[in-house]
Amino acid sequence: MSTNTITSSPAVRSFRSPTPRSPRVTMLLRPTTVSSTTAASVPILTKLQKDCATPVPVLRNIADNMAADMRAGLAADGGSDLKMILSFVDSLPTGNERGLFYALDLGGTNFRVLRTQLGGRDERVIDTEVEQVSIPQDLMSGTSEELFDFIASALAKFVKKEGGKFVLPTGRSRETGFTFSFPVKQTSIDSGILIKWTKGFSVSGTPGKDIVACLNEAMGRQGLDMRVSALVNDTVATLAGARYWDDEVMVAVILGTGTNACYVESVEAIPKLQGHKSTSGKTIINTEWGAFSKGLPLTEYDRAMDAESINPGEQLFEKTISGMYLGEIVRRVLVRMAETGSLFGKHVPEKLQTPFALGTPNISSMQQDTSKDLEAVGSILYEATGVDSNLDARKMVVEVCDTIAKRGGRLAGAGIVGILQKMEEDSKGVVFGKRMVVAMDGGLYEHYPQYKRYLKNAVAELLGPELSSHVVIEHSKDGSGIGAALLAATNSMYEH
Repeated sequence: MSTNTITSSPAVRSFRSPTPRSPRVTMLLRPTTVSSTTAASVPILTKLQKDCATPVPVLRNIADNMAADMRAGLAADGGSDLKMILSFVDSLPTGNERGLFYALDLGGTNFRVLRTQLGGRDERVIDTEVEQVSIPQDLMSGTSEELFDFIASALAKFVKKEGGKFVLPTGRSRETGFTFSFPVKQTSIDSGILIKWTKGFSVSGTPGKDIVACLNEAMGRQGLDMRVSALVNDTVATLAGARYWDDEVMVAVILGTGTNACYVESVEAIPKLQGHKSTSGKTIINTEWGAFSKGLPLTEYDRAMDAESINPGEQLFEKTISGMYLGEIVRRVLVRMAETGSLFGKHVPEKLQTPFALGTPNISSMQQDTSKDLEAVGSILYEATGVDSNLDARKMVVEVCDTIAKRGGRLAGAGIVGILQKMEEDSKGVVFGKRMVVAMDGGLYEHYPQYKRYLKNAVAELLGPELSSHVVIEHSKDGSGIGAALLAATNSMYEH
């Protein structure tokens, strides 16, 4: 077991690119100024830009469709592409929480354990410690008991290091929030049935079981006196983490390797909700917006990538806006330009034809290159795809990167406006009249400045200057870790 203290995001948000230089202004290539190297690729670029175009009417249609799909998903399970999952998080952090609380964040091949000492309104977060633990490969396809015993053992070792500013009040058991980023049918704030494993896991004996019970039993076997107070996904935890510092956070979006969004909804606006009582009258809805599909401007490259994916026809919004896919779309366009337009000479390297050889961090880095001869673009292309390029070819590549990033950022912005629109329609016009904060997390948003700018511009264009001045899009780095601990505090069995 490898354990090390970390400050970076978990694997699901692990998109990284080198320290960006100031964003460059993209140079549009005109047919009259291009060399023979790029001339044959210009029609391919022109068609790509046309197919990826996101003028305001297209974005408005997407925002309207998103709002309509949200409404249909709240009306009935299976009512739309959006699952609109009830989180059972009815109480959000207020800042008054006090005591020692833990968090466990399981979302990929590593998991994080965290503890935080909360000091109430005056002291807030007194101290926090985080450790990351790698899961051995054999446990990812072992039994449920083996995996959860390993996790509980790591948690028990972490608890043994407790000291300093971390003090458990006398007579209390430890409580933890559990961020679990796999498909779960949640049944209460502290229980959920695993639907299936994803992300390379194929653990036997868990699907159909309550994963909180699996963890609680494993902690019992380790002699660890701790209970799970809140089961959440990473988007919901991000909202809680941001809400602790700002009461006006109402939406959280993750844009990293994958993507998702959640928001605060009125219980009265959820027709499919039966028998659930909320003391606050509100709850958080996990939209699972990656499955959205209506009105998206798709290209032949998107369709080919989707057809070859492990889930054809699914997660189309995620496939156009998230970090896992942007680099691959660019690679497919470059293959076409290399084969049809001889963009990189007569030979097309095998490396360029390898799916996912070009990552989204690569295309972000290429867009940050401000040098006269685009040296960084040349070296990234060579290292990632094996191609030799001249200056004209590099300019063409940057144009392709910008086209795909622009579409992705603007579509994500339209999705955010769709959520705000739905909230506005149901709250009789009070959402757009006051300050509204959207908490953002994920490496794609954090490390790709052009993408981030395109997203914010789309929101501003759709809402107009007056309404958009009330909407604050704020980066909430690593909010999900502390958010899960805060939700454990909010749902604690003890009085604060």
